[in-house]
Amino acid sequence: MNSAQKLGFPEETKLLIIHADDAGLSHSENMATIQSLENGMVNSYSIMVPCPWFYEMAVFAKNNPRFDNGIHLTLTCEWENYKFGPVLPISEVPSLVDGNGHFFGKREELRKNASAEDVGKELQAQIEKALKFGLRPTHLDSHMYSVGAKPEFFNIYKDLGEKYNLPVLINEQLMKMVGLNPLLNIEENDFLIDKTYVGKFEYFETGKLSTYYSWVLENLTIGLNIILIHPAFDDNEMKGVTVNHPNFGSEWRQIDFDFFTSRENKLKLQKNSIELVTWTDIKSGMGEAHKKGRSK
Repeated sequence: MNSAQKLGFPEETKLLIIHADDAGLSHSENMATIQSLENGMVNSYSIMVPCPWFYEMAVFAKNNPRFDNGIHLTLTCEWENYKFGPVLPISEVPSLVDGNGHFFGKREELRKNASAEDVGKELQAQIEKALKFGLRPTHLDSHMYSVGAKPEFFNIYKDLGEKYNLPVLINEQLMKMVGLNPLLNIEENDFLIDKTYVGKFEYFETGKLSTYYSWVLENLTIGLNIILIHPAFDDNEMKGVTVNHPNFGSEWRQIDFDFFTSRENKLKLQKNSIELVTWTDIKSGMGEAHKKGRSK
C-alpha cells in the first residue's frame, strides 16, 4: 500500500507536494517564496527559524494561514560568507557550533561533533520559537536533511513530530542521500513520502534543470510525491549569500522560481492528472487512518 492509499486516495492517484525550502534564509528567498505561493504552483514551504530573515517570513506565515508552512529544522550552515547559529545561547549547545559560534557547514562535521542532547535541545527550541511567535506549523522537515546525520538525531526528529503532533518528512531517498540506512531507521508506523524529487548539480551545470522538472511532471509516479525546490532571485543579495556555491546557488534558485511560476508549466499538472496535496491534508488523512485502525 502506497502513501496515497493510506490517505484514502485510489491506488493509481498521483499526489504531489511542490515544496519550497529555505524560507527565512534571506529577503530574496522570502519574496520569491511568497510570489511562488501566490502566483505559482508551490503549495508548501518551510521556514528556517535561526536565520536573520525569519521574522519577515514568520509575519507572512502568520498573516496567511491558508498556505501550508512547516519548520525547516536547521543544524548546518553551508555558505562561505553568510553565517548563522543556534537560537539557543551557544553555552547551552556548544557541540553544535564551530570556533566562531556558527553551525557547521557540512553534515559530516555535525555528525562528528554534535551531541544528541544538544541536537534535541536546539531543535525543540526552534519549534518553540516558531510557536511563541504565533505560527501554526503544518509539518517538520530538515535543512540539508541533517537530522539524518546520525540515527540518534533521526529518532529525535521523529519524537519531536510525535510530541507536537506534526507530520515529519521521512523518505528513503533522502535517508540514503545522507548515509542513513532506511532498513534500520524506518519503523512500522512511520508515514513515508513515496518519492522525492530534487534537482542535481549535473542538470543545472548542463542547463537542463528546467528540463528535469518538466520530466518529473510528465512522468510522476503514483503515490505521494514531493518536489523540493529553493526559489529565490538571482540578485546581489543571493549572489552574496551563495558566493562560490553554484550548487543550489542564486542562479539555480532563479530557475526554480521561473519554472514553478510559469502558467505553461502549471498546465502540466492537469495534463498529467496530478493532484496537489498539502501537509494539512496529510495530517488529516493520517488522523482518519489512525481512527479507523483504533476502531477495528
